[in-house]
Amino acid sequence: MALGHEPHLARTRFERMLSPEYPLCREDVVWMLEYIKKKMADEAPALSSLPQPVLLKSFQGYVEAAMILIKQRGGSGPEADRLRSCLQAAADGFLARPN
Repeated sequence: MALGHEPHLARTRFERMLSPEYPLCREDVVWMLEYIKKKMADEAPALSSLPQPVLLKSFQGYVEAAMILIKQRGGSGPEADRLRSCLQAAADGFLARPN
């Protein structure tokens, strides 16, 4: 799936995936991790003003989400909640400020 060049659409998709009612699927998680990776590689302006502790927390969430995705057996229960929490941490820098 395309990364989505429209920041508003990406933000809407982030918020939908982070909602506890939304059933996360592997494709959604991969999309979100790819989007974050691309923004980091492109040195998105929204990230340049973030303090280092926020960036480190975001990176930790990104890495933990990727590891959960690698090890994940099912997409429900406590593991899904933990994955959603990691994705929230990874996305904080993107959701706090407009891209």
